[in-house]
Amino acid sequence: MSDRALAFDLLTTPIAWTGADGRVEGANAACARWLGVSAKRLMGVPLAALEFEGDAFARALSDPALEGARLRRIPLAFPGSDAPRFADVALSARDAGGWWVEAHPVDEFPGEDPAQLLPSALSAALKGLAHELRNPLAGLKGAAQLLARRVADDATGRELTALVESEVDRLTALLDRLLSPAPPRPFEPLNIHVVLERVLRLAETDAGWAVRLVRDYDPSLPDVLGDPDRLTQSTWNLVRNAIEAGAANITLRTRAEHQVRIGDTLHPLAIRVEIVDDGRGVPEELAERIFLPLVSGHAAGSGLGLALAQQVAREHRGSLAYRSRPGHTVFTLLLPSWTAAEEGTDGE
Repeated sequence: MSDRALAFDLLTTPIAWTGADGRVEGANAACARWLGVSAKRLMGVPLAALEFEGDAFARALSDPALEGARLRRIPLAFPGSDAPRFADVALSARDAGGWWVEAHPVDEFPGEDPAQLLPSALSAALKGLAHELRNPLAGLKGAAQLLARRVADDATGRELTALVESEVDRLTALLDRLLSPAPPRPFEPLNIHVVLERVLRLAETDAGWAVRLVRDYDPSLPDVLGDPDRLTQSTWNLVRNAIEAGAANITLRTRAEHQVRIGDTLHPLAIRVEIVDDGRGVPEELAERIFLPLVSGHAAGSGLGLALAQQVAREHRGSLAYRSRPGHTVFTLLLPSWTAAEEGTDGE
């Protein structure tokens, strides 16, 4: 079994893949369980034959324009079964030819659109990684503490070692949440610029002189209500994506927005955070799927960063959107101001 197949077996989301002929070449354990057969029995079955009724799969396989499509509420069953299961299905082309097929059972997301959610399967997959990462993180923190003693008289050295320690603590807390899920900690009023300054420090350490980082802040902004660690992680994901896209200039801009509708709620005041870069931009073929898990424009990318960033925005009753062309990409995070949230004037 390949490393990729083993990784897919950690997921609880049904996933299968086909060859160029449209026949199943592999499936993870969750897919086999969901269809009620063994993964071995799925081998060689035409993908179109798994559709209980209709021809959505057949049309998607024959129409290149439907590459990347999300097929809604498709009835699926192993040939010969009389009990279909319904799922929203995402299809994407494989580099080697054929298709990736990701099924989100409809009954797992009652009343919600799975394209807007970070699947619970993601958490399950990350738990295995969490166990492997805790020991290296502990070693990094110990090394940073020892180094701090050696640079006690160097202000810059102290600042950098403190940054390493704080980031290790943040990542350790994230791993703890993955291993032992607990209710989210209460949100607190915070200045969004404190979050952005922390992100900029990380970017300076990561990119060095290769990237010009620009602050374009409105200093009069009110606080937002949120989790500083989650917002740091979300914003850092956006900035790091810009760095990986080859940006030479990255601007972090903040502004106030009045009478802003986020989802179904009208907010008297919201904070707009923009991450602007001059990198390669979002690949056109990924434009409609960029916030889905496991979708990445980088060969070495995990495809998790933007999905997590969008999830954090939603946790804070905000939104994340983007516009992009080569040389100019803007990711826009909207967050309700703390005053509106605290006084209940945002319509909730």
